Amino acid sequence: MKKSDFYFELPEELIAQHPAQKRDMSRLLCLGRKSGQIEHKHFYDVIDYLKPGDCLVLNNTKVLPARLYGFKKTGAKVEFLMLKNLGDDRWEVITGPGRKAKEGDEFDFGDGILHANVEKVLDNGNRIAYFTYTGSNIYEVLDKIGEMPLPHYIKEKLTDNDRYQTVYAKDPGSAAAPTAGLHFTPELLEKIKNKGIDIAYVTLHVGIGTFRPVKTENIEEHKMHTEHYYIDAENAEKINKAKISGNRVIAVGTTSCRTLESASSPEDGTVKECTGDTSIFIYPGYKFKCIDGLITNFHLPESTLIMLVSAFCGRENTLNAYKVAVENKYRFFSFGDAMLIL
Repeated sequence: MKKSDFYFELPEELIAQHPAQKRDMSRLLCLGRKSGQIEHKHFYDVIDYLKPGDCLVLNNTKVLPARLYGFKKTGAKVEFLMLKNLGDDRWEVITGPGRKAKEGDEFDFGDGILHANVEKVLDNGNRIAYFTYTGSNIYEVLDKIGEMPLPHYIKEKLTDNDRYQTVYAKDPGSAAAPTAGLHFTPELLEKIKNKGIDIAYVTLHVGIGTFRPVKTENIEEHKMHTEHYYIDAENAEKINKAKISGNRVIAVGTTSCRTLESASSPEDGTVKECTGDTSIFIYPGYKFKCIDGLITNFHLPESTLIMLVSAFCGRENTLNAYKVAVENKYRFFSFGDAMLIL
């Protein structure tokens, strides 16, 4: 299968530069997984499509305000993007410009409350840096001086960091938001629970690799990035209850989907308490084991994410839905509108 099989024309003005005024006021395109039938709704209408006994699975990762601007000891300006906590205050980071961050170089951020020493330059160009700081932990410092690592296609400055964070974000570790979850409000989640729908949480820390383009024309030659996930016993039990009783498991976002499909049993789609790393690449031909429905935003042309959606509901259905979305001026990408596929 070719990368170009997943191309579509997207006018630049449809790329959302800021979130909707109210989270659940985003538009919602409802797509029949098998039929391809389309309905136009708002996100708050999602509850009408959920049934008692369904299990809605959310990714509760928390985005780190991981973009830092500081200075080298020589006075040169530098940007750090914190990617992965390696333990003992060591992090894998991306630096820019890279030539200004050699082994042994030292940097200050936030008027000196955060200090970094580059210990190693990795083969992929990333760095390992050791941090010292003023405060009880580095996350507290990042909350004070860090900026949200918005995707490159968002040009406007974010005025409220919470809008690039789900309302149920809990475990810090992501370099990007699980954006399908940005549409939920506490009130909507409460209504969903009151209808008899179970809400389960998994954690997958989204890496910057989620924005990595597919460079090979043959998509099977693309190498996926690796991300860390875990599922605890309580939430595994909720997911399994739905599977065993014949009710639906509905993943909120491609990250929840990738977690469930990585962790589930090939025999019956159930999951157990587990932790691990996944580099699963889902594209047409993949046989889904766990999920029965998907809530997701609109993704970039030729991306691994539109390939995952195409695997779930068919390439023809997916590209037709995207064509309809463009014609109806839906908002695309991270701060854009959503799709519900059942």
